[in-house]
Order: sequence, then C-alpha cells, then structure tokens
Amino acid sequence: MNSSVAEIKIFTGNSNHNLVDSICKNLKVKQAKCKVETFSDGEIAIDIAETVRGKDVYVIQSTSNPVNNNLMECLILLDALKRASAYRINVVIPYYGYARQDRKTKAREPITSKLVADLLTVAGAQRVVAMDLHAGQIQGYFNIPVDHLTAVPYLANYFKPIVKDPEKFVVVSPDLGGVTRARQFANELNLSISIIEKRRPKPNVSEVMNIIGDIKGRDAILVDDIIDTAGTVCQAAVALKKAGANNVYGCATHGVLSGPAIERIANSELEKFVITDTINLKDENKIDKIDIVSVAPLFADAIKRINSNTSVSAMFD
Repeated sequence: MNSSVAEIKIFTGNSNHNLVDSICKNLKVKQAKCKVETFSDGEIAIDIAETVRGKDVYVIQSTSNPVNNNLMECLILLDALKRASAYRINVVIPYYGYARQDRKTKAREPITSKLVADLLTVAGAQRVVAMDLHAGQIQGYFNIPVDHLTAVPYLANYFKPIVKDPEKFVVVSPDLGGVTRARQFANELNLSISIIEKRRPKPNVSEVMNIIGDIKGRDAILVDDIIDTAGTVCQAAVALKKAGANNVYGCATHGVLSGPAIERIANSELEKFVITDTINLKDENKIDKIDIVSVAPLFADAIKRINSNTSVSAMFD
C-alpha cells in the first residue's frame, strides 16, 4: 500500500459518537479535538482546538435526526477546516439525510438531496464517502469524487450462521425499487429472491401486497436500505406469513426508526430485524428483536485507502 499523503485527523459533530469512536479505534488514531456548542438561541458554534494545516481531515457526521442540526454542524465544521488550511477535506456521511427527496414527483417540488450536495461542496468538502444511498443517482449530484460504500456484505454475514440450508431460505425485496439490493444480498448467501409488489386495485381501496416468487415453507429475509416508521416491513412480514413463510427476518442499513417504529417491530411477525450503526440507536429504543451490526471497520478501511491513494472499490471485489 502506498504511503499516506498526510496525517489523518478525524472530526465529528454530535450525530454518532459511538460510530466515530469505533472508527478511530479501528484506525488506531485519536479523535481530533473539537468543541461543538449550541447557543441559547439555537445557533451552532464550533471551535477546532488543534492545528489542521497540511492534514488529511475527515468529518464523520450522519445527517440523521435531528437532521437539520446535524447537517448544520457538518457544514460549519467543513467551513472551519477549509479556513484553517487543511490539506484535504473529506466528509464521511454514514447516513445521508434528505436522500429520499432525490427527484421531482410533482410540480414546484425541490430536489433537496441535490441542494445538500451543493451545500457540502460549497462548505469545503473535496471528497464524499457515503453508504447505501437511497438513490444511486445522488452520486451524480456532486462535482467532487464520491466513494459509495455498501453494508450488504456485513448484513449478509450476520445471517450466515442462520442460513444452514439455502433451499429453505429466500431473500425478499419489499418493493420493486429494491430488487438490485436484494439480489446483491442474495448473491452473498447463494439464495433465491422474491419481490413484493404493492398496488392499489382501485381508488379508496386498501393497498394489496402481491408476492412474486416461491415463499411457502421457507424462511424469508426482507432486505431494505432504510427502515423509518417500520410500517412497510411489518406489513410485509404479515403478508409473507399469510403466504406460507415460516420465520420472517428483516434487515436494513439505516435504522431511522422514527415514530411508532420500535413498538411496531416489537409487536410484529418479525423474528429479528438487523440494522447497522450508521445511525445511533438510543438505549431506550434497544429491544430484543433489533440487532446491530457495526460498519466501523468498513469506514476505517475506506479512510485508510483514501489516505494512501489506493482503490476503495477493491474492497468489494
């Protein structure tokens, strides 16, 4: 591996200290000193407490709930580092907020994920590292390099001890848009896939879930990129059970888990739901049905490769 271009400095705001601590441990570096404060009127103030001149800096910040606060912290951090003459400024966004606002679906609607990309670039980002973006085209919203990581191999690895007989398991995409992701997951475990097609037969009639594929007598693994209120995945679990599935599991890279999500999962047909630590899960939301897989080693490896100017895509070859 080539020698590093400059000393690595890791900075973060308040979005996910646990993940950043784990990344730093994997890199065997200390988190850089930085003070993030919020004034009584809500303004954010940031103080970079050590020199970054000539350093290869990485701002690690998920723009999860509270989305706007975490995004502003990230932007202000980037601006501070740019003004402090950092050698190279990389922004690592484990969870990219506003990713679901990626296109116009009606007149006069904004494309907010493009706006966020512009803001990050103007603030000072020279490279972006993201994971399982909700829409792949978001990479094209940036005019700077984007390294797009995936947690699919890590999530699949969780299920390897469970999937003893591939003939008795099937991977399920909860919608047509997630088929590529489900196929990638299925390939990791050598499983077949099924798809849930959601449709409304006529106006004012409840949505129907039509399952495409062989489910009866098999264990199903639902695969998605984001779990938010958990309505879709819990309804899908019920539909799979009615179709003859034995056990139903689920997984998603980003555990947004807002509103009634925790209660829904706790009372659902799901045996387990697996998420990664791209978003910090509060202690009060930790339940037996939810397991967490850490992607800190993946981010640490990507940072090492970027710092040494070696291939990031080779991680997934």
